[in-house]
Amino acid sequence: MSALNKTHDANVTSQFGPRAAAYVASAVHASGEDLAQISAFAKTLRPRRALDLGCGGGHVSFQAAPHVGEMVAYDLSADMLTAVTAEAARRGLQNLRTQQGSVEQLPFKDASFDFVATRYSAHHWRNVRAGLVEARRVLAPGGRAVFADSVSPGMPLLDTHLQAIELLRDPSHVRSYSVPEWLEMLRAAGFTPGEPKLRRLRLEFSTWITRMATPETNVRAIRALQASMPRNVAAHFALEPDGSFTFDTVTIEAT
Repeated sequence: MSALNKTHDANVTSQFGPRAAAYVASAVHASGEDLAQISAFAKTLRPRRALDLGCGGGHVSFQAAPHVGEMVAYDLSADMLTAVTAEAARRGLQNLRTQQGSVEQLPFKDASFDFVATRYSAHHWRNVRAGLVEARRVLAPGGRAVFADSVSPGMPLLDTHLQAIELLRDPSHVRSYSVPEWLEMLRAAGFTPGEPKLRRLRLEFSTWITRMATPETNVRAIRALQASMPRNVAAHFALEPDGSFTFDTVTIEAT
């Protein structure tokens, strides 16, 4: 398929499918205070049926599955779901099943889940508002949801650098939204968001680009952009000499 004819969904699957094993094994994705928060939330709720939207390497599903009746790991990439199925079997998670599709059109009935979660996925969604509306549709009355993702710092100068670097590293990146944007979108979709929990996440540069198999031309472009960053931008992202940096994340629990 030529670049001119490629859809965004095809872009996402071509980026992540060949790298499924890397995301299952990714230390960044397999750990973190946000993942522990989601796991604790699921443990408290003990939902009958839970949905992991844009499950990627399946880490939310793996953490939540011991505390739920049925865990559904949902993703656009068939290769990613194959890797998640294999890892779930290795872990003995017999209540975890996978299903393929886009977040903008979920193949589930209204109010069919007691718990919906998504982590480090929404910045790839073609239409995040439509995805959130669908998440609300499939959430049962009294159900709970949790949304975790990288976020824009908000200031245009910082935002531009973040989005540019993310897109150069991964052409399936759409946008990292700011916390006010997240709160507005959740409310518009029908959720009542709780207090956002802000965190910082350090990314080791070589691991970050290797995991996505970023082309060398793009790696050089990222490093050139980093080298040209104004002092306040480099300071915000805690830019290190080897290109490693730290960005902002948010976790929002919602009803």
